[in-house]
Amino acid sequence: MIETKLHDDVLEIVLANAPVNALGAGVRFALSQAIENAQTDVHVRVIVIRGAGKLFSGGADITEFDQPPTGCTLPAVIDAIEASSKPVVAAIHGMALGGGLEIALGCHYRLATRTAKLGLPEVSLGILPGAGGTQRLPRLVGLEAALDMIVSGSPVSASKALEIGLVNQLIDEQGLAANAIAYARTIDAPRRTRDRRVSSDAGAFERFAAANARKIKDLDAPKACIAAIKASVDLPFDEGQALERELFAELVAGAQSTALRHAFFAERAAGKVLGLAKETPRRPITKIGVIGAGTMGGGISMNFLSAGIGVTIVDMTGEALERGVGLMRANYEASARKGRLSSEQVKEAMDLLTPTLDFDALEDCDLIIEAVYENMAVKKEIFARLDDIAKPGAILASNTSYLSIDEIASVTNRPADVLGLHFFSPANVMKLVEVVRGAKTADDVLATGMSIARTIGKVPVVARVCYGFIGNRMLIPRQDNAYAMLLEGATPEQIDRVHTDFGMPMGPLQMIDLAGVDIGWHRDTDRVESLQDALCAAGRWGQKTKAGFYDYDDKRKPTPSPVVAEIIDDFRNRAGLKRRAISDDEIVARTLYTMVNEGAKILEEDIAQRASDIDVVWLYGYGWPRHKGGPMFWADQIGLATVVQGLERYAARIGEDFSIASLLSRRAVDGGSLEK
Repeated sequence: MIETKLHDDVLEIVLANAPVNALGAGVRFALSQAIENAQTDVHVRVIVIRGAGKLFSGGADITEFDQPPTGCTLPAVIDAIEASSKPVVAAIHGMALGGGLEIALGCHYRLATRTAKLGLPEVSLGILPGAGGTQRLPRLVGLEAALDMIVSGSPVSASKALEIGLVNQLIDEQGLAANAIAYARTIDAPRRTRDRRVSSDAGAFERFAAANARKIKDLDAPKACIAAIKASVDLPFDEGQALERELFAELVAGAQSTALRHAFFAERAAGKVLGLAKETPRRPITKIGVIGAGTMGGGISMNFLSAGIGVTIVDMTGEALERGVGLMRANYEASARKGRLSSEQVKEAMDLLTPTLDFDALEDCDLIIEAVYENMAVKKEIFARLDDIAKPGAILASNTSYLSIDEIASVTNRPADVLGLHFFSPANVMKLVEVVRGAKTADDVLATGMSIARTIGKVPVVARVCYGFIGNRMLIPRQDNAYAMLLEGATPEQIDRVHTDFGMPMGPLQMIDLAGVDIGWHRDTDRVESLQDALCAAGRWGQKTKAGFYDYDDKRKPTPSPVVAEIIDDFRNRAGLKRRAISDDEIVARTLYTMVNEGAKILEEDIAQRASDIDVVWLYGYGWPRHKGGPMFWADQIGLATVVQGLERYAARIGEDFSIASLLSRRAVDGGSLEK
């Protein structure tokens, strides 16, 4: 768990708990013992603490949060480090996060390599730094920097840490131990952070809360972080630390932290494919082909270019190709203007792109991704051509959002090499990729699909074949009921408000406007058979025409549309429907509960491996509020009986063919959960 070595008068303590040097009970006990023993060892004058492997420490062992405390607590260990009569130096490389940084804060001096990152990301798990971080950090870096680091949870670079006083000196990683020991020998006495005072700024907290009001509005942890940091100003250290522990305990037991920890573990579980051996080989991927230079094809290409992987992009016309390449370049240059990329990085990425009209240029690609519009005949034609030109062993992927990978693969003589890679729009931004496993997809192809998605910074989730896979299949009942309730009497603003009040970034009708009301429209203005047809026939195609369910100004700000109200009234009258009042509860049942119900059917049919995979899809693909854990977790938390009762109450209005999933009904009766 730890390693110790005496270098004349310097005791080196190495945290050695691979892979991230997590501060579990064993590490805490061993570290506490080493510090205690050093106090009476006449040979030890100074102590250096560093991490083994690639980093200092990734922090606490999160799996312990739901268990009774065992052994030495982390606050007690850090207090002992700080109380040491012999100077203690933290030598940070890689990352010092959470409890790892709190250990460094308890040390008397801090060194960091130039590439190190230091942060307190606990807020992302719905908690606050609970081992003195909210009390020590402000004493070192001041209120403004402490508030920013703790409430945002974002790590800072080593150079920034030096600038704000978080570390004393930067050192070379080459010879880390020797450099730290040499520095330690220059130190004469401890310098305890707890003894410092925080400079008082009466308006700092109000200014910070006002500036970040939108970000922290419904979240418990940021508010608790601010309260704890305020205690570092208002209270003596021990009292401030006691309040920090009290707030920490409340947050850990709260619903939001429980949901956020679920999301954390769900993402990691999603990467594990049931029934796929760990030793399954991955096919080498060094060159990518993309078919289609539209919005999706360009976005997909950017992911690989940014990861340093060459892309050959093919389209049918020079105009489409030029437009697609221009959009990619514009996106990169916009990032450069915001300081996220250098001009050299933009050039390096674009230099890896080979645009061409020659389909045969894909013959040497290791992975070819088709990203054309949703038309099965077109996709089958493309895959039949790919079957003729792609090299043996190349993986053939479709970015289809809904269509059957098995049917697409059937036109090839290599169905084992075919899978779905469903990226979400905008593909260069959204982190989710549904990796769709066809009936004949080979294990190494699936393993490679998961691996390459992670290589380009995505969160992959395995799905089997059905219409819409996981995310879009669950979206269908939500959208259908949103349309139906408009005709029954709800307004677009009411339906969307219910969803944004719930925590979604936008409601279902706002989302349709963003994606395009005309998606899937038959394009015949004389054929008006649905509300979508009526809107499209009136030229209301969404944000791109500044008119959809809402009117939009030049900044795409929506306002309620009298024209849409008229269209809905007219269509309602033509359908012979009578307008009625619709409650928010009905909207929740018919849009959110129906999604949970569809998710339960997806589990029954083995489309998804586990309920938490469905949660990951909605967290990363559709903006489900992370502090509510995902739709399946949320349903478990509010009670499956509640969901079933709501569905039963409105079943007749949900649809003629509507049925409650048997899995959902069983779990509602037996008190079980969808996850288990």
